[in-house]
Amino acid sequence: MKRLTVAATLMVSCILAYSVGVFAQTRAAKVDPVKVDSKHYKVEFENVKVRVLRVSYGAGETSVMHYNPDAVIVSLTGDKTRMSTPDGKSREDSTKAGGVIWAPAGSRLPQNISEQRDEVIIVELK
Repeated sequence: MKRLTVAATLMVSCILAYSVGVFAQTRAAKVDPVKVDSKHYKVEFENVKVRVLRVSYGAGETSVMHYNPDAVIVSLTGDKTRMSTPDGKSREDSTKAGGVIWAPAGSRLPQNISEQRDEVIIVELK
């Protein structure tokens, strides 16, 4: 009987620890860039359907890990960025000035890896 109690206690503890970890990751994944990185992100317009952000990074600057919903991104200056994800993966992309890309919802850590200022407009869908 004592072994069963110890095993049950251990199993409940593991489930709780796992649940807390998943909850923390989920909460971290929904971090609003405007709230955690107001140096780089500014709300230009918002209504019930969209939020429009102006984003500006100096050469070599990095943001913090944050979450964006599905969005359309318009590059104002042209850019070269490295996007890292919570799982530790990263990829590099380049966009010419005036270029438009689709960005699916997700958490990311952007870094401007070019030698010039990077400015974009992000139209987030709600």
